Amino acid sequence: MLRIMATAIALTAFANTAMAQAVCNERGKFLEQLSGSYAENTVGLGLVNNGSVLELFASKKGTWTILVTKPNGISCVVATGDSWEEVPGIMAKRPSA
Repeated sequence: MLRIMATAIALTAFANTAMAQAVCNERGKFLEQLSGSYAENTVGLGLVNNGSVLELFASKKGTWTILVTKPNGISCVVATGDSWEEVPGIMAKRPSA
């Protein structure tokens, strides 16, 4: 559990500092490009403590993108890469409501 929390804190800090250097635009434009050009789909998301939404997109080819959408609706690409691999069983299933 501590490892997951540390990762979340690191991603939050990274997302906040990286947005200063990020490419930003309307979320829909990024979704069109990620889906069309890279075949990337959402594989995870979370709420950043500043109210932004962090989304992780990945493709079967291994490309990945981290997109942060601010409360004002503007999205910014904060990181991209290659060689994405899904690691099954890392997070425990959430209990049913």
